[in-house]
Amino acid sequence: MRNRLKKILFYAGMYFVLAVVVMMSLAPLVWVMMSSFKTNSAILTSPFSLPVGFDFEPYVRVLTGNNFLMYAANSFMIASVSTLLSLLVFSMSGYVLAKYRFPGRQLLFVLFAITLLVPGHTRTQPIFTIIMNLKLYNTKTALILVYLTGGLAMSMFILRSAFNSVPKEISEAAFIEGAGFLRNFYQINLPLVKGGMATSGIMMFLGNWNEYYLAALLTSSPQNRTLPYALAFFNETFAYDYTRMFAALTIVILPGILLYAITQEQVQMSVAAGSVKG
Repeated sequence: MRNRLKKILFYAGMYFVLAVVVMMSLAPLVWVMMSSFKTNSAILTSPFSLPVGFDFEPYVRVLTGNNFLMYAANSFMIASVSTLLSLLVFSMSGYVLAKYRFPGRQLLFVLFAITLLVPGHTRTQPIFTIIMNLKLYNTKTALILVYLTGGLAMSMFILRSAFNSVPKEISEAAFIEGAGFLRNFYQINLPLVKGGMATSGIMMFLGNWNEYYLAALLTSSPQNRTLPYALAFFNETFAYDYTRMFAALTIVILPGILLYAITQEQVQMSVAAGSVKG
């Protein structure tokens, strides 16, 4: 009886802590969304009250004005292209590090790990110098190239572990059947690490979608601005229109939430189980 009581108390405490963490995480997001349906006066006088109704007119004004759709298209294109290219390169690197033994292999992986300890802003000067020397300043290509390396270290950890989880017997059997390096990688191993690819891809896409600092550093014209950078100008434009400002913030936040909601099963799937099922 005592052990059962301890177990009940343990799970109750665990769920309580989880509930608190979830509430703390969701509260700012819910507040922003609810504020987008309130008037300016309601936001200022009672910021934590519920909206009286759900008027989507602020969203329509945001989407049809201030070049919002152009900025959104820029962000989506840059984040998508950089993520896809990163997955292509990082997956091949993770496959080689996981399946092949060569001199300097461990040192190379340690160097990848060390990059996690380097503050991102310390790369500002070399990145800016390289982009200027390549004459790519104020171009979408500059952001794509820079974002390619954004999730390098974390992606290498995820993808190397994913490929390590694929039984080596599968690759050996493929080689015996005559499969070369590329076929073994693309047709045999890559389909078995969908979970790792999805996790790495989502992390990189969301990081690129939400990135502000480098976008502000490497672009200047409105035609090349990304959505997070453009929000800084929206804040000036909507300085006294908090409803539209919160509507714009909600639109920027939603793609990340929808992306995870759509791919959560893929992210959570077991890579090892997937390799057994074939």
